[in-house]
Amino acid sequence: VAIKPDYAEAWFNRGVALKECQRLNEAITSYDRAIAVRPGYSNANYNKAAALLLNGDLTQGWPMHEWRWKCESLGLTARNYSKSLWLGEAPLKGKHILLHSEQGFGDTIQFCRYAKLVCDLGATVTMEVPPALTGLLQGLEGVSQLVAEGFAPSDFDTHCPLLSLPLAFKTDLDSIPASRAYLFSDASKVSHWSKVLGTKTKPRIGLVWSGNTRHTNDANRSIALSALIPHLPNSFDYMSLQKEVRDKDQAALANHSNIRFLGDQIRDFSDTAALCELMDIVISVDTSVAHLSGALGKTTWILLPFRPDWRWLLNRSDSPWYPTVRLYRQHVMGDWTGALSTLRADLEAGIDLG
Repeated sequence: VAIKPDYAEAWFNRGVALKECQRLNEAITSYDRAIAVRPGYSNANYNKAAALLLNGDLTQGWPMHEWRWKCESLGLTARNYSKSLWLGEAPLKGKHILLHSEQGFGDTIQFCRYAKLVCDLGATVTMEVPPALTGLLQGLEGVSQLVAEGFAPSDFDTHCPLLSLPLAFKTDLDSIPASRAYLFSDASKVSHWSKVLGTKTKPRIGLVWSGNTRHTNDANRSIALSALIPHLPNSFDYMSLQKEVRDKDQAALANHSNIRFLGDQIRDFSDTAALCELMDIVISVDTSVAHLSGALGKTTWILLPFRPDWRWLLNRSDSPWYPTVRLYRQHVMGDWTGALSTLRADLEAGIDLG
């Protein structure tokens, strides 16, 4: 950039490197330089949004977050509806609005909470979600009709992607709709899984140590089971809440009889929700199960990489999105030792176990 100050890609890459080092203000300045050189630089605009949100500046971050639709690296496709996009300006009283998922399961679980706020504006709400979530989200407050992706009705008046709802409601850190629980497990499934688990003799802890292998940040956010096991005290019963176990983790799971694998019996998220309900604590890396457990109001401990996703912010052990969540962070990039040692100490001390 000293040699060629109008080299937008170099300013952008510098911003990415600074963001990875948690030097967010400097990263934002670098993104601004890239945008000044090339105002329509979508990747720079989106990455600036993520840095602002991670830095807790939601007021500036949400409007810029709309650049996600033009960010090539995300690969998102905006809905090409003839009906208007609702971003909070137009009145909704008497209108039929379609709210639709756009990214991962965790995103849908986190932002479906806004359906009630939309309904409270006088709208009839239809929500379109991935098929794997339809069982879980049946009965979500504020939703008149829940449909699987591809089955949305055509008679709506306006629409909004779920991750645009914080912008529509001008959400800041003090106005996040964060009730203790906004999702609820199915009583019949809780009863079923209670019988499967049998008599409880020790506190139960649900475990999720790895996420989707296709996630771009998977290498940073997932943990090898062999690295987690030494930090699990023997005074608990552990349940794997993962549907799948990676090949590299199979041997560790087979050699640790205190972790019960249930994945081959889990059909969808309503089963996972019932299992979460039966746990004393859910310990998870940053995956959809972490969001699910938090949305259920369960005590949830989340292990976060050094540079976390924007929704977890920095330098705090709690989450404004989920009152029952505790965050365990890497202090050195790629090194889980400190976070896992703290987690073990809290387990041994009986933190959040009543």
